[in-house]
Amino acid sequence: MGRVFLSLLIGVLVACGSGGPAPTPVTTVLSPAPSFVGGNPRYADSDPVDWTGPKPWNYAVHGVDVARYQAGLDWQKLRKNGIRFAFIKATEGGDHLDPEFKTHLARARAAGVPAGAYHFYYWCRPASDQAAWFRRNVPKAGMLPPVLDVEWNHLSPTCRTRPPADIVRAEMRTWLTQVTASHGKRPIIYTTPDFYKRNELWRIKGYDFWLRAVARPLAEVYPGQRWLFWQYTGTGRVPGAPGDIDLNVFNGSRAAFDAWLASAGG
Repeated sequence: MGRVFLSLLIGVLVACGSGGPAPTPVTTVLSPAPSFVGGNPRYADSDPVDWTGPKPWNYAVHGVDVARYQAGLDWQKLRKNGIRFAFIKATEGGDHLDPEFKTHLARARAAGVPAGAYHFYYWCRPASDQAAWFRRNVPKAGMLPPVLDVEWNHLSPTCRTRPPADIVRAEMRTWLTQVTASHGKRPIIYTTPDFYKRNELWRIKGYDFWLRAVARPLAEVYPGQRWLFWQYTGTGRVPGAPGDIDLNVFNGSRAAFDAWLASAGG
């Protein structure tokens, strides 16, 4: 350390003495380390919310969800900073495989982070085609339960259709039933407030829900709905992630999570 500093100092003096420009300081931007509230991680956020209901950091078990947009993740560091599970985008529609799925999955597993795969539903292709595509690309062993991600894709250049609510639920049930049969695990449903409300997803029984609510309490936007996971921000900051990342919590204690993990086979 001392020799490195001395070399840098000599370089600065030489540059200044010769009339040349002084070296430009190098600034390294690091994700802040989480604080811990009652032993639970409280992560930074680039767009924080003043929660009026239950606070995310009051939950004991935190995780991330990622896709190809989250490059350069240090999964070992994520694990060391309290990330205990990950859901990774695998497939979309009937012909798209996320190009980072296999890399994210392999690195999460190597770091000891239990991981599962999610399918982004495409409303212009039959559910059976999409279930077959998921089955073809997602392994069964050592995985968390599959996830069906249902929401409207406002940015899709090819599919802007919004089927009636009864058709939405019927398509969902087809995918859920076929993937349960192929993977031997009952999938989890991920959704957003507007999609949930418009399509009356409370009518779908027998599945765990993973709910997105990044500005208002869950009880306010999903009244009466039981949930397993809560996505509480899309702008979280965690050591190991070079940029913003989605953060989630499990609805239960560490012991409850361990029990769920054992039963889920992750």
